[in-house]
Amino acid sequence: MTDACGTRIDYVARTRELYSDMPPYRWCDLRADPVPWTPFEIALSSAKIMLISTSGVHCDDQTPFGLSDDTTIRTVPTDWPTDRLRANHFGYPVAYAREDPNCVFPIDRLRELVEAEVVDGLTPTAITCMGGIYSYRRVIAELLPRVLAVVAAEQPDLAFLVPA
Repeated sequence: MTDACGTRIDYVARTRELYSDMPPYRWCDLRADPVPWTPFEIALSSAKIMLISTSGVHCDDQTPFGLSDDTTIRTVPTDWPTDRLRANHFGYPVAYAREDPNCVFPIDRLRELVEAEVVDGLTPTAITCMGGIYSYRRVIAELLPRVLAVVAAEQPDLAFLVPA
């Protein structure tokens, strides 16, 4: 992993540093679980795309995310002005994201793809959440059901997942 300047960051060491006051992290190893694969069978030019980001970006009229272990989500209207997006995250330096949210929440780039007719459109809302949640159990029990409920309501053809 690298930061916005291209400096290499050791993810495991960074995680240990961020959570040094907690019990040692038990890494979740899902390599033995089969990965469900669904071929993408429609033309990209016919696809409705949903942006999902772990960037901590939110609209300026929404409550910012908590600084750690926040399993809430924010839905961002895909027509929301970029200059009214805000970034709040404990796990990466947010200065660049505050200057240009597209570096972690590439909504303008997706709008350009719609304009160029590369994709058919965007879902009315995008989803943001916090990355770096310490508890795998809470991600599964709290965060994922919230994300999946919005995805089910929006019915995208493709989800574009952007980690931060």
